Amino acid sequence: MPGIDVSGHQGTVNWRHWWDRGVRFAYVKATEGTGYTSPDFAHQYNGSHGVGMIRGAYHFALPDRSSGAAQANYFIDHGGGWSPDGRTLPGALDVEYNPYGPDCYGKSPRRMTAWIKSFSDTYHARTGRYPVIYTSTHWWNKCVSGDFSSTSPLWVARYADHIGELPHDWGFHTFWQYTSKPLDKNFFNGSYEGLKRLAKGK
Repeated sequence: MPGIDVSGHQGTVNWRHWWDRGVRFAYVKATEGTGYTSPDFAHQYNGSHGVGMIRGAYHFALPDRSSGAAQANYFIDHGGGWSPDGRTLPGALDVEYNPYGPDCYGKSPRRMTAWIKSFSDTYHARTGRYPVIYTSTHWWNKCVSGDFSSTSPLWVARYADHIGELPHDWGFHTFWQYTSKPLDKNFFNGSYEGLKRLAKGK
């Protein structure tokens, strides 16, 4: 099931164009750290919903700036929550290579695992859902030691014609981001009915 994800880099998105090409879900960047909210979030989030897509918000993690709990709360308070309306995917935590410094944000695998757990537990306490985790196999296996496969659906990034090895202990993926051209494109690992069940939390 095809989907896309967007951020402020895309600005105004022609949602009808993508709907007509079979895209049925979208993730939209809401926040980064505890100091940035995408100025395009509201119109992108509402625009995807307006054409019929199932959509969710995502948060770009900066684990060296503030606690996981603080960033989860910031995310939820700025559009990253969840609703049992059948059209809203659980929020996603984007944890990947640090674009501003050391790959693992100066954290050991044990401390990174604790940071992600703090974010995840806070998100669950406030929304009733665990976040989807977006990552790459290489970064996760380098920077994280913990296992979140029993709670968080995996959204794996690998730009190739096959998905390859999954991160530590995840037996299957839920979403696969397979290209960034002309924008980030994804597949849901299942049917449209399965996507709706994920949105409903069933």
